[in-house]
Amino acid sequence: MGPEAARVECRERETRFEKVQIMSPDERAIRDLVAKWMEASKTGDTKTVLSLMTDDVVFMVPGHEPFGKEAFEAASTGNTSSSIEGTSEILELQVLGEWAYMRSRLHVKMTPPNGSVIERAGHTLTILRKQPDGRWLLARDANLLTVKS
Repeated sequence: MGPEAARVECRERETRFEKVQIMSPDERAIRDLVAKWMEASKTGDTKTVLSLMTDDVVFMVPGHEPFGKEAFEAASTGNTSSSIEGTSEILELQVLGEWAYMRSRLHVKMTPPNGSVIERAGHTLTILRKQPDGRWLLARDANLLTVKS
């Protein structure tokens, strides 16, 4: 590289900057909750998933009445022989005191014992509540996943 090219490269580096986003401890805790949820779902650890939600949690999914923790547990317990893999991309996360909301894109593959994979993808809107001990738990979840064809 000649001296002129080196000067141009140097000027380009000086004018570029990286956007650094500082993450609050609350945001980090919520992101860790999502990662823990996804890992527990993958390994079939229903007990851990249940520990990440409030007792009065409400789930909303298309085509069904809203349901709570007991119905979630019953559905999860009945699915122990299925394998679940998924990804969650947090698109927006806002912490507002003791409450937070999160908008995500979720993609889930469920493989029942017969081997026919069911893929669902879509968006979710989640409300989380900070507990007196500082933990964040899922309190409300609107899950708009649809079956991928």
